[in-house]
Amino acid sequence: MAAKKDPKDIYKKLGVKQAISASGPTTLYGGSKLRTEVMEAMNATATMMVNMDELNKKAGEVVAEHTGAEAGMVCSGSAGGLILQAAAVIAGNDPAKMYQLPDTTGMKNEIIIHNIHRFPYDQCYRAAGAKLVGVGDYLRCLPWQLETAINEKTAAIAYLESPFVAQRAMPLEQVVEIAHKHDVPVILDAASMLPPRANLKKYIAQGVDMVVYSGGKALRGPQGTGILAGRADLVEAAYASASPHQAIGRGLKVSKEEIIGLVHALETFVNEDEAAEMRRYRQLSQMVVDALIEMPGLDVSLEHDDKDWLIPSAVIRFTREWRGPSKDEILKAMSGGDPPIYMHWLAGPGILAVDPLNVSEDEMKVLIRRLREELNKSPR
Repeated sequence: MAAKKDPKDIYKKLGVKQAISASGPTTLYGGSKLRTEVMEAMNATATMMVNMDELNKKAGEVVAEHTGAEAGMVCSGSAGGLILQAAAVIAGNDPAKMYQLPDTTGMKNEIIIHNIHRFPYDQCYRAAGAKLVGVGDYLRCLPWQLETAINEKTAAIAYLESPFVAQRAMPLEQVVEIAHKHDVPVILDAASMLPPRANLKKYIAQGVDMVVYSGGKALRGPQGTGILAGRADLVEAAYASASPHQAIGRGLKVSKEEIIGLVHALETFVNEDEAAEMRRYRQLSQMVVDALIEMPGLDVSLEHDDKDWLIPSAVIRFTREWRGPSKDEILKAMSGGDPPIYMHWLAGPGILAVDPLNVSEDEMKVLIRRLREELNKSPR
């Protein structure tokens, strides 16, 4: 029997450094640590052959059960799910229209989106041929502005739920009310909104017609997977445009073992003790707070809420009294070391954070030591 390989040696052979990621489930740094039991399930099924339509149907039933939706499917990450959302609301289940995409001539092809919800991934909607119609300004969107934008070309209204996104957008329930009054579906990107586990059913219960979640973030499933759930007719149309079918989503392939892995990760996730999980994250984050709390010029706290800090995180704010290296200098130094250490930096200017999702206790000790070293250096 061949000796079991150390994963560190596999990366080392390629010349790739093993990193510590305290930035949250960031795709650039590998997403999340895959659950051991998920990998075992994937390995056990990888050499078996199945009918992909049958597998996708059964996996979709599991997704629907845990999201409270009429139907569901496993997609190729949340970005792949956005492309399929757009294809579904534009072309439906019409083979001629599906084949024509991304050319949407003669179709309802406008997707309305709050201007303060514009983000890099809205390109996924445009990849299917959608024309994005922005409403409101950089501060807010009023009901009359949304309603005025709806016309005979409107295919859907897109809504973004994500940490640190402007909270002045119209409430989701109000958007749903206006959209449904005009028989327009609402498609939601909630890729990063797990945990809490309650969010799995929250948005469907609020009337959203399709919602997408990442499978490779807090679910800790395969990095290339996502969950798409919603109205049966729209999910059916999305799947018709997806692999293994020969439509615009053919390249958005999800392998049989990835589908099994996602289903296994989802079922494990919903059955976990969320309170115990949060206590563990709180303990890890508190280690950072305790190590830095007395450094002059820093405001260090443990934060946890249902909008931005979805899991307990150590948040570091550089005050006016801070005389050490800048936020950017700290980020560069931490990521340039050995091992590279990546921190959370999206919360705003002058704010760094340690997200413990992918950090073990031993890794946290390394992070704290390195972070204290860098903070204590003179500004460059």
